Amino acid sequence: MSHTIEHTFATPIEVEPGILRLTLSLPSGPMHVHCYLLRGEDGWTLVDTGLGLMETPWEDILAQVDGPVVRIFITHMHPDHVGGAEAAARATGAPVIQGRLDYAQCERVWGSADWPERIADWFVRNGVPPERAKEMIESGHVFADFVRFVRNPTLVDAGDEIDGWRVLATPGHADGHLCLHRGDVLIAGDSILTPITPAVGLYPQSRPDPLGDYIESLHAIAALEPRVSYGGHGATVDEPGARALAIVAHHDERLDRTEAALDGQPRGGYEVSHALFGRELAPIQRRFAVAETLSHLERLVVLGRAARVEDDLTVTYTAP
Repeated sequence: MSHTIEHTFATPIEVEPGILRLTLSLPSGPMHVHCYLLRGEDGWTLVDTGLGLMETPWEDILAQVDGPVVRIFITHMHPDHVGGAEAAARATGAPVIQGRLDYAQCERVWGSADWPERIADWFVRNGVPPERAKEMIESGHVFADFVRFVRNPTLVDAGDEIDGWRVLATPGHADGHLCLHRGDVLIAGDSILTPITPAVGLYPQSRPDPLGDYIESLHAIAALEPRVSYGGHGATVDEPGARALAIVAHHDERLDRTEAALDGQPRGGYEVSHALFGRELAPIQRRFAVAETLSHLERLVVLGRAARVEDDLTVTYTAP
């Protein structure tokens, strides 16, 4: 289903004719992110740009590519994919292309001074103790000052084409997540990964059922039957359809565990996250755990397997 790779940083490596993988380092998490260069008739398309915090040697990278980078495509607005866009655009002189919904959320999160306060209040409403919420937000927003996205990019929608690649909407990991598809190849961003599974969390001002969106995206990828999928982290996926269905099964199992954590007593997402992910997590990990728990709780509500109870101060969940 996949094969392992050795990470050679900041050096474009051909993964198949016309497609180069460019791996950049990250200071945390998976410790790397894969960007891609796609050959076209007029030059190369760069897919994703890494994190603006890191000093990316774009001049050295571009010297290893036999032609100009003529456009930059962003799969989604997470910092390790969009954070280096300004530097990449400056180094290449290329325009940046981003999804319409994704750019709106990019501005809302990375271009808004009050986002940390708003998301902290939202976590408290979902049962996180205020001091714990402050720690979670501070740890999660540490890279915000280094996210250098490009203002007013060229906006695209699902179904558009970029140099012969079809833009495919794959919401879930991010509401506006986009992939590129051509022939039997998928440039997948973080929609489908191995050996890890992409995080799927619920956040304020996001789509109401991100896990439901993601499961639909996985089934859509399986229906495409691509030969290969090149993702943002980990190994190349050689059987994307099978991997997509395996991730669906993973979330089905987690939905069962989430449902089992509920009874007649109202419980917030923070409390339920302890049942799913354990009690001992660092603040940044708890932030992702609560968001992931909430996406599963909301999916259960949609399926009629849980009930949401909310007022002006709290949101809790019970068995139906």
